[in-house]
Amino acid sequence: MPRYPHVRVRLSTGDGPAGILIGKVAVALRREIGDTAADTFNTAARACTSREDLLRLIRATVRTR
Repeated sequence: MPRYPHVRVRLSTGDGPAGILIGKVAVALRREIGDTAADTFNTAARACTSREDLLRLIRATVRTR
């Protein structure tokens, strides 16, 4: 179960570079939760060393479709 299950982000296979994925999640968190949650996610996401790590973090943070 993600940390913020009521926040949903649509991700598709070809969503592009990591920055786009990070931006989508950060915007959703900022809108639904607040600045602190978005900033915390941004920091953790930029520390990810691979796309797979980033996708795991996203799924642990928000619901994805």
